[in-house]
Amino acid sequence: MVLSRIYKLTSIAVVFSMAMLFCSCADNYKRVGDEAIKKMFPSGIAEDFTLTYTETSDAKNEDGSYGSRVIAVLKSPVSNDFDNLDFPHRTFPDGLKVEFFDEKRMKTTVTADYGIIYSRTNLIDLQGNVVIETEDGKKLETPQLYWDRKNDWIFTQEKFKYTNPEEGTVMDGEGMDFNRSFSFLHANRTYGIMSIKEKKDD
Repeated sequence: MVLSRIYKLTSIAVVFSMAMLFCSCADNYKRVGDEAIKKMFPSGIAEDFTLTYTETSDAKNEDGSYGSRVIAVLKSPVSNDFDNLDFPHRTFPDGLKVEFFDEKRMKTTVTADYGIIYSRTNLIDLQGNVVIETEDGKKLETPQLYWDRKNDWIFTQEKFKYTNPEEGTVMDGEGMDFNRSFSFLHANRTYGIMSIKEKKDD
């Protein structure tokens, strides 16, 4: 009888000690200094943002001045400027639209749900329903795309769909890199049905 009571008291003491141990393990520690999550605030916010990129021409005008041409126009409902950070960048949280113009004034349009321009590396990260359309009807659709502005090179590791009405082809695949005019295109992996036109011999 005495042993039974001692056993019960010991069991209650163990349960109580374990409960106290778990209660004392709550994370009440307040993070300070370097380990605290730093909040990032933009140095500027622009609404109905439009940015026009121009390029100076080598040919002189009649008056001796150098002309310029528009090479790209970027539009977005909102632009957040984080150029005040160690790794400067600009975000477009509500999407963006970019229109590129080549020397012949042929237009290529790029749209995305979200975008980041990294100022230091000249890299643009486009995310969500990324679509590239050229004036001759070529179209690329992918969930994410990177554009290296310095080398004028575009690439993705995501799945894509590329439509070329000129050749009557639709190509599905995963991973691709190409130049902006689609004159060079390399797909890492393709699948699905792709129709190819055969050239007839005379």
